[in-house]
Amino acid sequence: KIWIKITSLGFTKSQITSDETIQQLCVECRWDYFPAEDNPPSLPNPTGGQRSDCNYSTVINVDQADNCAEREYLNSVLKPDPLTGSTLKFTVLSDTSEDEQDLECEDTDFALVHLKEIFQKQRNIIEQDTDVFDSQDDSAVIGKLRGTVEALHALPSVERRMQR
Repeated sequence: KIWIKITSLGFTKSQITSDETIQQLCVECRWDYFPAEDNPPSLPNPTGGQRSDCNYSTVINVDQADNCAEREYLNSVLKPDPLTGSTLKFTVLSDTSEDEQDLECEDTDFALVHLKEIFQKQRNIIEQDTDVFDSQDDSAVIGKLRGTVEALHALPSVERRMQR
């Protein structure tokens, strides 16, 4: 299993925090085309350098019995020059207030965690801040997403089994 926990989200500068129609946000986690198992809860739109606490966790199963496609994909990520991405992408979605239900949720920002880096460094990410980038300008860091990604116990197992 790859265990993911999102603790909090905060912005240093963002159009989201000044948009009064955006009352709530949620952070969706995806690993390429494999989604996390459940949807994250909405959290208040943080204002003025504050953080919104999330305390959300989810799992991406990579066990051998039921998740062969995920294991094959993960094994390809661990190869020296993978053709596939090894990135967990955390997408911040705007969630409008109940009065604004006709407006759709939008991808506003994102943060990235590289699984191959966890494997190479032999270190999980435990309660660390990850940069949040503006989806309109992917070089602009506009905030921090604090969380945990525990994948180290799954990665060597996948690599050993796939080599057999």
